[in-house]
Amino acid sequence: MYQILAYFKFLWRSKNEHSVHSPFVFNLVTKCFYDRKKHSFYSLFYSYRQEILQNNETIQVTDFGAGSRTFKSNIRKVSAIAKNAGISRKKGELLSRVTHYFKPNSILEIGTSLGLGTVALHAGHPKSKITTLEGCQNTASIAKNMLEAFNIDNISIKIGEFSNTINHAKTTKLDLIYFDGNHSYDATVNYFEQLLDTANNNTIFIFDDIHWSKEMDKAWAEIKKHPEVTITIDTFYHGFVFFRKEHIEKEHFVIRI
Repeated sequence: MYQILAYFKFLWRSKNEHSVHSPFVFNLVTKCFYDRKKHSFYSLFYSYRQEILQNNETIQVTDFGAGSRTFKSNIRKVSAIAKNAGISRKKGELLSRVTHYFKPNSILEIGTSLGLGTVALHAGHPKSKITTLEGCQNTASIAKNMLEAFNIDNISIKIGEFSNTINHAKTTKLDLIYFDGNHSYDATVNYFEQLLDTANNNTIFIFDDIHWSKEMDKAWAEIKKHPEVTITIDTFYHGFVFFRKEHIEKEHFVIRI
């Protein structure tokens, strides 16, 4: 119910490209977000997702985050996890377009799960070096085996609680960080603050499910106010954060996709 109400609020506030006066954001929206071409680079994500959806193996999942609204038990079918908790085709396509558009050299993903988001990020720019963090050993094992089966070898999975693995990821500058691991206020804000030092002028932070709960709404509002943040884009399912210093005044956009 909360997400339904949040979505109606989003629709009321949202605009399209005609309300955007920033050249940087206008180009991003028109050339990437609104790109409706059937790109060939989507095919890897489609194939990977289809394979996962057909996997009827049962595993025990360890939840370190906000938990699941769908599953009552931690014993779950891989196919059910992919169907109910994995990213959709539309979200996967968007992530692929974003990496294709920006061509980041280094990517960090917080929350591997079955690797769907990981592969979507990889598909748009296969040259990107991706480090992905996962707390659950069993889901990480599925992702690792699948990545090997698809001959994807430039993705490194780090397994353990994020409070530990994030520290290892902070040793280098990052071009893109995808936050999809713990949908709680404290964790989201904490990870954001910990990883600020890895950002450069062109870095993109992407937060998944920013309107998933009151806690996530609160976290998103706080992130937008941070003094180092200069541009944010709310697409309802994702929140995009930029640190471009040429934008002296903050700009916040709510864009329908």
